[in-house]
Amino acid sequence: MITESFDNKSDAIINPKINKKREKCDVCIVTFSDEIEDFVVENFKPKQVGDFKCVSGPYPIYTFTYKKKKFGFYKTFLGAPASVGILEDVTTFLDTKEFLVFGSAGTLNKEVAYNKIVVPTHAYRDEGTSYHYAKAADYIKIKNSKSVANFMKKYDIPYAEGKIWTTDAFYRETKNNFEKRKADGCIAVDMECSAMQAACDFRGLDLFYFLVSGDLLDAPEWDDRKLREANHNIANFNIALRLASEL
Repeated sequence: MITESFDNKSDAIINPKINKKREKCDVCIVTFSDEIEDFVVENFKPKQVGDFKCVSGPYPIYTFTYKKKKFGFYKTFLGAPASVGILEDVTTFLDTKEFLVFGSAGTLNKEVAYNKIVVPTHAYRDEGTSYHYAKAADYIKIKNSKSVANFMKKYDIPYAEGKIWTTDAFYRETKNNFEKRKADGCIAVDMECSAMQAACDFRGLDLFYFLVSGDLLDAPEWDDRKLREANHNIANFNIALRLASEL
């Protein structure tokens, strides 16, 4: 059973190959947006320190300096397996303990989370990847949520703290499962958070995570009007950069 997949008694057959000449940086900022990646490349002129090649094509890994801090930066892929696999790969090029990830989320509770930054406190593990990095449990705690929430509060950025639902199957977010997760207190849904937290815990890394509420599930019909803005708004990168600067 998948709930019995966690094995910390034997070695993995394949492991990330750590490069002794890794670029040291303070924080690595992670986006899901190609438009934000283009913005960073054009405006910050980052140094490309890696070009990891996978079957779907290469993805570059960068560093840049801002306010006397050195940051890593890369664009990851959707879904728990891809985002965790890429994070593992990135550690072969970058020497850092802190990863700041930002993306979009579907809103499960419009009164609490719609049109706000969502700061996950716990993530429901409706994906497979996390069960290979952490013991089975319904939820995983997002350890640095309070630091992220305090930052949002400091700069008067509208935000909501709460549990979220992480699922691999966004086309199978059924009405019944939506109702179960909302009744359990989840305010948003994403595809990566629980797995990325589990992987970071396993590897001894610090994860800082926030989401921008985009599409609305808590409605008679699915409403995706805010989805593009949630995914590609440069303002979201600016929030991430300021937060990273203060970590």
